Amino acid sequence: MENQANQLNRAMKSRHLFMLSLGGVIGTGLFLNAGYTINQAGPGGALIGYIFGGLILYMVMVCLGELAVYMPVSGSFQTYASRFISPSAGFSLGWMYFVGSATTAGVEFTAAGILMQRWFPDVSIWIWCALFIALLFGINALTTRAFGEAEYWFAGIKVVAVILFIIIGIAAAVGIVPLEDRPAPMLENLAPIGLFPAGLAIIFVTMMNVIFSYQGSELIGIAAGESENPSRDIPRAIRNVLFRIVVFYLSSIIILSAIFPASELGLLESPFVTLMDLVGIPYAADIMNFVILTAVLSVGNSCIYASTRLLWSMSNEGMAPKVFGKLDKRKVPFNALVFTMVFSLLSLLTSVLAADTVFVILMSIAGISVTISWMGIALSQYMFRKKYIKAGGRLEDLTYKIRFYPVLPIACIIICAGLLAFIATDPTQILGLIIGIAFLVVSYLFYYFKHEHGKKKEPFNPFENEMPGKTTETEQEKVNS
Repeated sequence: MENQANQLNRAMKSRHLFMLSLGGVIGTGLFLNAGYTINQAGPGGALIGYIFGGLILYMVMVCLGELAVYMPVSGSFQTYASRFISPSAGFSLGWMYFVGSATTAGVEFTAAGILMQRWFPDVSIWIWCALFIALLFGINALTTRAFGEAEYWFAGIKVVAVILFIIIGIAAAVGIVPLEDRPAPMLENLAPIGLFPAGLAIIFVTMMNVIFSYQGSELIGIAAGESENPSRDIPRAIRNVLFRIVVFYLSSIIILSAIFPASELGLLESPFVTLMDLVGIPYAADIMNFVILTAVLSVGNSCIYASTRLLWSMSNEGMAPKVFGKLDKRKVPFNALVFTMVFSLLSLLTSVLAADTVFVILMSIAGISVTISWMGIALSQYMFRKKYIKAGGRLEDLTYKIRFYPVLPIACIIICAGLLAFIATDPTQILGLIIGIAFLVVSYLFYYFKHEHGKKKEPFNPFENEMPGKTTETEQEKVNS
């Protein structure tokens, strides 16, 4: 698919891949969205939601891991869907994820503008959105190595901040660190009577918030195409990222629920910053606000990276205009980057609409998009293993493989489909669901009738040019040879 003159550089080291995936998840979903989820579903509902979401995340990540180790390409799950399901499925899934990822970048810009209101309440949010868009455009226009290094340090700052928050939050909850306007809550706010104030059904409705929060972990698959050693780095990153994501989210949910009643946790101000205000540590709240600002911009940066690489890959497969498949002298898909940034300007709608309204709408669309993408990853893995065995491949020759096949990918598909069915009952998310499903169907039918319908199909063997059980020839093998 890629010739020597039009290849991305394999400049991502193991530490870059790990921090890119971890940092892609620690952002708006944790620092802003966690409080909103607790407010809607209650402490118990939020905990169950994030645990359940962690289970789905595990299933998606191991499915993606098997595919990415076998075939590490920048197109990732879009390429896998095209190869192992159908080209029409790959086309629709690729564009679906692009829209969701680029929209998420818009959400991060909006969140960054909201955070800036703490220091500059008289400056419109859209102005900050425009400034941050320009900043992230510059970072993504650098070399892959520079991007990876910047994300490594950004993610490191976020991880340290979350750890410090957990330590301070525990101390505040038990009374070691006094709170300014209330006594130490201990476990009062976690009393059984207040765990599920809106009932259990609301958990499934708010799962789109949870899925949105976990979005970004699949960057492991996209970054595999620029990883120095995919077969070693991807399994290691999956193990480490999964554990840390779940621990960070669950710890933060418990602490926030213990200190604040669910009714106090709103959307426009981060509860992390509010807690720092209450403990009275000089400038702690401003420092935390800055850290969160860095975090949400980092996630936006990762989303732009993912969208740009995916668009570049689709262009090379004839599923996007050829202009997006060109690389500049720094081996950056610059045209794809420009288009991604323009699409992300959805965040500037905050200039004419309320920021919180736009935030929730964009978050819903992004969550629905990534849910459908996760279903595509699970289905791709199911079809890959089935066709791999049929072609004569041996399981023991797979460097990384999932357990409990085919139960695990099938369960992942069913659960994700069930979540989409539940949110159809939520009037605030039904519009996003309709848009997402309609976009997927229209994309699939467009490609099918244009490229597949009525044409004679030759028997297709996805392993035709490979030895069964051997890793696909990639740019890495070319470099080694």
